[in-house]
Amino acid sequence: MPTVNRWRVLSGSVLILLCTGAIYAFSVFAVPLTQAHGWTMPQVMLAFTINGAVAPLPMIFGGFLIDRGGARWVITIGAVLFAAGFVLTGNATTLTQLYLFYGVIAGLGQGFAYAGCLNNTIKLFPDRRGMAAGIITAGMGAGSVIAAPVAQQIIRTSGTDAAFLRMGAVYAVVVVLGSLLVRPAPVGYVPAGWTPPTGAAAPVNMTWSQMLRTPSAYLIFVMLGAGAFSGLMIASQLSPIAQTPSFGISAATAAVLVSVYSVCNATGRFVWGAVSDRLGYTNAIVCIYAVVALSMVVLLTLHSTLGFVLGIVGLGLCFGGVMGVFPALTMKTYGPRFQGVNYGIMFSAYSIAAYFGPKVGATLGGGATGDYTRPFVIAVVVALVGLALTVVLARVGRTAAPTPVAPVHAAA
Repeated sequence: MPTVNRWRVLSGSVLILLCTGAIYAFSVFAVPLTQAHGWTMPQVMLAFTINGAVAPLPMIFGGFLIDRGGARWVITIGAVLFAAGFVLTGNATTLTQLYLFYGVIAGLGQGFAYAGCLNNTIKLFPDRRGMAAGIITAGMGAGSVIAAPVAQQIIRTSGTDAAFLRMGAVYAVVVVLGSLLVRPAPVGYVPAGWTPPTGAAAPVNMTWSQMLRTPSAYLIFVMLGAGAFSGLMIASQLSPIAQTPSFGISAATAAVLVSVYSVCNATGRFVWGAVSDRLGYTNAIVCIYAVVALSMVVLLTLHSTLGFVLGIVGLGLCFGGVMGVFPALTMKTYGPRFQGVNYGIMFSAYSIAAYFGPKVGATLGGGATGDYTRPFVIAVVVALVGLALTVVLARVGRTAAPTPVAPVHAAA
């Protein structure tokens, strides 16, 4: 088996996702884009929706290449596309260009980079799967911690277009450097000095078609979408929601709170990933849904700066938890060999949530009174549905498992 420094791969992957995680700071760009170009908020939010909606395409196709040793190429191509999309968005003068540059090009790039960094790296950590997924996805979440205040400052002094151009140029350099640290995970990789716990069953590696013949696949799919719904709704419009009469928070403070949300998002990915390694994935997910529902109730009932902060902290931590736990849950359930394609299919649920979450918030919330009651109530219901399905998954488990698939050796 080829020697791979898995910590170096992890470091390079986190560096790349620190850049692509800028998508979660989109709410900082949203209002300035409407003011600069005369677009409506729903029109601008559609770019964010498209960005998330195209993600399954590179996730699935990239996963196919990752499972065959092409992780480095997938990551490099994705990283370059993402940076190019950001730079091009700085030159967008029409909605069509905004949708193409930010929605499609940056979205495809983000999907390739995310798929490669996540699925390749967790194959190198069979002993700490939840922790590795948490750290990787935390890098994605932490990207907006940096991006939000930087973008706010550039927008204030030089405008929205300059923010996209300058940040995209920096991302182009950083992602290329990060990709140089990445190496593909060898098939069947086992860390030196580690053996599976005594009595642990050997993982059953299922192809995507075998996975889709199990009931748990559809439960996990809907659970992932339900878990991402509220987080995406808030991430896309946190700044506008904060500035509504209900909360009365200034634009400058709202920008800071975008960073607070991002910090919680990043922290939740690491914390919940590590917790899931100890408590079990379904137990962790049940707790996540419960906190999401409670956080939305806080936003519904406590209309103050304190209430807003409490709500977004809970939502940020749990959105991060969803993104950190589900990759590990998928690998545990269906094995590491075909994780690239399998999680790419599961991740399609994220794209569905990326469409409905921001759309529900933009169309049913806001207005002259700044009333987001209906979107918040819908988010509570979605979280409770996810919680109920998680309980079902814990009881049903994986049934009628196909015969394990023989490994297909990939190039190192």
